Amino acid sequence: MSLTVEEILGLAGLEEMTLRAGACNLQRNVRWPYVAENEGLAQWVMGGELVFVTGINHPRDEANLLRLVHEGDASGIAGLVILTGDAFIQRIPDSVIALCEDYGLALIEQPYLLKMVIVTHLIGTALVQMAQTRRSRHDILAQLLSGDYPSLTTARQRAAHLKLPLDGPRRLVALRLSAVSELFDNHAPDAAERLLQHTRQAVQDHLDSWSRALPRALPVIVQGDLFILLLNERDTIRAELGCLYRDLHAMIGDMALFMGVAGKAEDCGHYHQALNEARQALDVAENLRPANGLCDFSELGVLRLLQAIGERSVIEAFVQQTLGPMIEPRRKHPHSLLETLDALLQENGNALQAARRLNIHRNTINQRIQRIEQHSGQSLDDPLFRMNASVALLVWRMTEAQRQDRP
Repeated sequence: MSLTVEEILGLAGLEEMTLRAGACNLQRNVRWPYVAENEGLAQWVMGGELVFVTGINHPRDEANLLRLVHEGDASGIAGLVILTGDAFIQRIPDSVIALCEDYGLALIEQPYLLKMVIVTHLIGTALVQMAQTRRSRHDILAQLLSGDYPSLTTARQRAAHLKLPLDGPRRLVALRLSAVSELFDNHAPDAAERLLQHTRQAVQDHLDSWSRALPRALPVIVQGDLFILLLNERDTIRAELGCLYRDLHAMIGDMALFMGVAGKAEDCGHYHQALNEARQALDVAENLRPANGLCDFSELGVLRLLQAIGERSVIEAFVQQTLGPMIEPRRKHPHSLLETLDALLQENGNALQAARRLNIHRNTINQRIQRIEQHSGQSLDDPLFRMNASVALLVWRMTEAQRQDRP
């Protein structure tokens, strides 16, 4: 169990602790407090610690404090607390504050008069209380996700007592790290296991921080190799998940990560069904490997059929054969015909409505229709061509790396 740096600073009795740098990362999880009594940190921390530097057992000049910042950041500590007063460390050097700000590492100043026994007692007590609350919250959500709960009324009563906001529609998102077998193929077993666990922990920490900043947030649930998010229903979810995917992709190295998004769950009694939907969408995403890492359950009708095709090159050849002739690489907007075809299919062939959707003149869309039929050698009046184009465009939208995810 853990508290965030911000939550620790807000504990009653710790008002004298002052944040000096790293305000951008106050949502980092603190797993336990650690008092540094050695010259360096690298050999003594594992990540997630709130490190206290007293200067009592080891001299702490400016050079040593800078070393602690460097090693602490590299080791993934949650924050650094420096005790100041007349006896040992009189003040925090400006260079240390600046370095922590550059790293985004929370730097806290604590006066010596605030006794360490009081600080560690308050933090330890809060950790125990938070652990109990979090276990109860996770227990409720785990029961709802599994569909195995005594009664929905009891689950709602427990949630209300624990200030767990279950009312209102939610979208369930299941995430999974992929390419684990390649990780073990390329590294010795011990190194691969350490890298896997480090990456999983980094992903969980980021998801915890990301979801905590959302309105009416529910905790991230981990089930086996799945990370499960329960998000408020809103129009911007796809765009937000696109940004989240890019952030996560930057921290997972050679591994891959995919997401499956369920349909809207109207209330907590539908979480079990939503998890099943998200799992199905996730399986399709892992098979088809969309550029944005995401598959929505609402798109599964045709995609489930495509997933059954074991040879991916068959799908790629179908998309290229159907859409390739309409890509115009020499034009400023090489995909304009595909976007026009997509709009026409979305508007059931109504050219005026498609023109409005694309915000272009009706003469322009008529010219594009002529080019579509000329390049493809097909007529938009042909229902078979429309069906093939719809399926190919669905795959193209998922795998086209240059195309922005739609909100």
